[in-house]
Amino acid sequence: MRIARGLLAALALLPAPALAQAWQCRVPRSVEAPDLPGPDGPRIVSPITGYTLALSWSPEFCHGHRNDRDSQLQCSGQIGRFGFVLHGLWPEGRGRDPQWCSASEAPSATTLRENLCVTPSPRLMAHEWAKHGACMASSPEGYLKAGRALFRSLRFPDMARLSRVDGLNAGMVRAALVGETPFLKPDMIRLVVNSRGWLEEVQVCYARSFMPVRCPGGTGPRDSQPVKIWRSFG
Repeated sequence: MRIARGLLAALALLPAPALAQAWQCRVPRSVEAPDLPGPDGPRIVSPITGYTLALSWSPEFCHGHRNDRDSQLQCSGQIGRFGFVLHGLWPEGRGRDPQWCSASEAPSATTLRENLCVTPSPRLMAHEWAKHGACMASSPEGYLKAGRALFRSLRFPDMARLSRVDGLNAGMVRAALVGETPFLKPDMIRLVVNSRGWLEEVQVCYARSFMPVRCPGGTGPRDSQPVKIWRSFG
């Protein structure tokens, strides 16, 4: 498959895999495979110009979703504790991003179990495959494997320590990420910060070759914008 060949060639040029972002992750013996979700927007088929790897900061997400039924595996602690988790790998287009291409099969329970310590939500995996993955890969297994490989090629700073830095701002967060993954540059990292100033997500931009590239459309908040990082896993 073309996506697999290109990704393997790109990863061969990169350093060793990331340190784990899942602590004491225990995959259940059985995982219920959800049905494919219905589209929440129009079907868009357009040429792929690059990719975005979206990484959610789990402590911030769980701070507001701890009691949600669909978030129990990620947020309850029953299968482990999580730092950054893979939200999704999104194909990008020129003007219109591909979405909701024809997905004829849902991820199997086996595939979900293989990826649960990276994306601790079967429903999210099914959604990401149906909305984004089917536009770039021929199977949910291949799509989720590609995102997992890119995620594991990255390294991350000690976010608890970073959260305690006086005067923390967006530029300092990007610099800390680059410090751990030197093949990245600050303009390849887009931050998503909510209206209260808390970090929600880190997005890394890639070319069609799966090599990191400057983010089209900018990197989110300006370097001087204050950023807060929720560090509680409990």
